[in-house]
Amino acid sequence: MKRRAFITLLGGAAAAWPLAARAQQAAMPVIGFLNSATPEGFSDYLRALRQGLKESGYVEDENLAIDYRWAENESERLRVLAADLVRRQVKVIAAIGAPASIAAAKATTTIPIVFGVPEDPVGLGLVASLARPGGNATGVNFFSAELAAKRLELLRELVPTAKRVAVLLNPAEPTIAAANLRDVEAAASAVAVQIRVFNASTIAEIDTAFAALASERPDALFISSGPFFLNRRVQIAHLATRYAIPAIGSPRLYPEAGGLMSYGASLTDAHRQAGVYVGRILKGAKPADLPVVQSTKFELVINASTARMLGLDVPPTLLARADEVIE
Repeated sequence: MKRRAFITLLGGAAAAWPLAARAQQAAMPVIGFLNSATPEGFSDYLRALRQGLKESGYVEDENLAIDYRWAENESERLRVLAADLVRRQVKVIAAIGAPASIAAAKATTTIPIVFGVPEDPVGLGLVASLARPGGNATGVNFFSAELAAKRLELLRELVPTAKRVAVLLNPAEPTIAAANLRDVEAAASAVAVQIRVFNASTIAEIDTAFAALASERPDALFISSGPFFLNRRVQIAHLATRYAIPAIGSPRLYPEAGGLMSYGASLTDAHRQAGVYVGRILKGAKPADLPVVQSTKFELVINASTARMLGLDVPPTLLARADEVIE
């Protein structure tokens, strides 16, 4: 081969290398992640989602790209964010939380959706049944609203003299609020506990609600599940301690932020399971054929330091059943 032809061949091959790399990058599947909250405090959950993807053979930035969409606690933005992911033609939408999951379902009936919701997805209209979802959506039910009665029971075990319990609800999340209130009212009626509802949908309204709580002096506080209160957990934990109100929330993030106690499904495990399902769909599985996963891992977490600040003696039986006691 002549020297000039050889050099030309080398130059052509060198030019083709970056083109091949770009083509490989362009072929990398892109999934969308939709959440109504903010990314702060969700690093462990995102790590769990990536772990589930890895179990299915996908690693972010290696053979998969993730397009994140956060509504920053403004639920009305979810519709626009979901529509944007649809326009991008992502391969799968991972929607965490009921508001995000409903927004994704309204945005597309063709792009697969893997949801993570704290209540019955059939009741939310996301699937036809748990065993046979039937449409373009499936996912994980991590049981939050359904555990309201159990959380009230644990709260009264810690504060056995509690007869008046405040319930903090977010009317901007009506489905979640209604489910929590329904179950906690039924549980309270069974043990002769009086319920008083306080509503809050903004940061300022949380402050206002706690000021009213301080005036009325309930014996304990039940915090409704939902992404907004979860994202405001530091504020809520601070106010509950400031006004000396024993409170229980849903995921472990509450006591980790200084709250007293939580009981609920492991959200870390739920995100991992969602990641596994996203991976299976990328490999060809259809959401209609993947049964909804129902969480089986539940956690009772108690912040013993907060209990001492509130002057509470945690019963040894409760400490023994706790999955973690934060000192």
